[in-house]
Amino acid sequence: MLTAEATGVCVICPTPFTPDGALDERSAATMTEAYVAAGASALTILGIMGEAPKLDAEEAMRLTRIVLKHANNLPVIVGVSAPGYAPMKALAARAMEAGAAGVMIAPPTGLRGDDATLSWLQGAAEAVSPAPWVLQDFPQANGVHLSPRVIAALAADPRCVMLKAEDWPGLDKISTLKAMMAKGEMRRIAMFGGNGGLFLPEEIARGNDGVMTGYAFPELLVRVVNLVKAGQMEAAMDAFEPHLPLIRTEHQPGLGLAVRKYVLTRRGIIAHPTIRAPGPKLSDATRAEVDAMLARLARRDPVAMKMAAE
Repeated sequence: MLTAEATGVCVICPTPFTPDGALDERSAATMTEAYVAAGASALTILGIMGEAPKLDAEEAMRLTRIVLKHANNLPVIVGVSAPGYAPMKALAARAMEAGAAGVMIAPPTGLRGDDATLSWLQGAAEAVSPAPWVLQDFPQANGVHLSPRVIAALAADPRCVMLKAEDWPGLDKISTLKAMMAKGEMRRIAMFGGNGGLFLPEEIARGNDGVMTGYAFPELLVRVVNLVKAGQMEAAMDAFEPHLPLIRTEHQPGLGLAVRKYVLTRRGIIAHPTIRAPGPKLSDATRAEVDAMLARLARRDPVAMKMAAE
């Protein structure tokens, strides 16, 4: 089971599709195995970048079972966010029965004010009970601001074991929450960053326990987390900075998933870059720009160099 002591890199998995839009089960297996080999400490599926709303209930469970089968016993977190409690409860129960380590919940668009947000999320936590759960703080996606007071109140639930901290700007919020934990004003839970890894070194330096994102080079995420935790910030930045152009490009709202899937296809991690409709497609000009970034990266990073050689 997922616990509040979690650390490291939890890779957000995209959902692979065949060119006709069907679930690509073979790619789901090879993708999972590639993330395990890259040094992931956990995996998350059916998140925002996993195209979860485009899957029906049976497809979601097929993907869940494939990832669990090939995850080499790594914890697998299943995103169950939905506008209402009933689908969350159903998916959480089935996922946990299949062997998931926990579930992730984000509030739905439209909540306003601390009291309404807290009440809704407490109800969601009850709906997925007894599963351990991750609170996703991502106001850029849903417009819902989670104040430190609300997060602390939710963390009082012993089943709340992790915060995915994606508020932006969010570094000072990380510091505030870590200080609250140190003072005993908030129960200690694991804190992982997101946002494509854009601020990964700084987030770890501020006290985050790890990162939960799906950047197409998870080996880089593992390397940076380990270096910062070892007190080697300069070495971490030296490793991180060559990847920033691609991280930035992959983080574009509305286009980022298409970029990520294209790079994962180039790396042989999935077979096709298909986004299930409706979804973005890369223009020839954008693909050329990404190819140029990969070529430049290959001159500075051994992992990317290996990809280019293949």
